Amino acid sequence: MKRNNRFITRTALIAAVYAALTYAFAWMSYEQIQFRISEVLVLFAFIEPRYGLGLVLGCILANLASPFGVIDIAVGSFATFLAIVFIVKIRKLFGLNKKALIIASLGPVITNALLVGAELTYLFNTPFLLNALYVGAGEFAVVVFIGTVVVNLIMKNNVLVEKLSF
Repeated sequence: MKRNNRFITRTALIAAVYAALTYAFAWMSYEQIQFRISEVLVLFAFIEPRYGLGLVLGCILANLASPFGVIDIAVGSFATFLAIVFIVKIRKLFGLNKKALIIASLGPVITNALLVGAELTYLFNTPFLLNALYVGAGEFAVVVFIGTVVVNLIMKNNVLVEKLSF
């Protein structure tokens, strides 16, 4: 029972933090060019795969405020889900190390560039490649540049990694 409570609590916490960060930086979290700071958190699934559910729920909550409505809730959350699946698979294949983290960080870049890029093309009738590049560049900046540094620092601290584990 205690383990289940911990899972529920951490799932709710990561969802709330993801949504809160997105809302706090809403001015740069939506639209065609976006730098969603909360996306740094998707790499927490690299440390502990069970954060995945909270991250997807957080994305759903965050996208409730999206100017694009239901389509963004569905597409954005599905992109996050696929990114987390990629991250977890890379960790299982290569282990908990810096090289694997860097490879895993490309999952959110690719899934969001493709899916959110397609969504923006549908909504605005703008070129897919341009939309994918804009979204991908924002994801790359946040997840690869910032996220890998943050998570790598966490991974160097065994006590912190243990505390983040379920």
